[in-house]
Amino acid sequence: MDLNEMIERYHTAADEFSRGDPEPVKTIFSHRDDVTLANPFGPAVCGWERASSALDYASSRFRGGSVRTFERVASFISADLATIHETERWSAKVAGGEEISTFDLRVTSTFRREDGEWRLVHRHADPIATADPHGPLRNSGN
Repeated sequence: MDLNEMIERYHTAADEFSRGDPEPVKTIFSHRDDVTLANPFGPAVCGWERASSALDYASSRFRGGSVRTFERVASFISADLATIHETERWSAKVAGGEEISTFDLRVTSTFRREDGEWRLVHRHADPIATADPHGPLRNSGN
């Protein structure tokens, strides 16, 4: 499978994740000790066991969702390593709520070729999608 096919599979898996199913995403991730995951539900984790548990927990927070679009902002691709930065537009019932919430995630994903196959080795997703004139330091006490 080439990189573009893997990214399409990744997008389909993210859509399934929005309905509470982590398994399709988990098949795309590398299962090696250097895999990293940073999502809005907790601190960044390293290693497949921790990433797998974090994916299970994060997916359990979603129901009835969909990821409507993936807007590519940038990509950096070499023969064995690729990083893409996208804006994902989600809708889902979150954290036990009964109403559908819509939100955007800014996502950086890095893929690595392992044994001839592309695997996701890093995902960082956060909901910061609008400018904040105060930046992250507004509550720092400085």
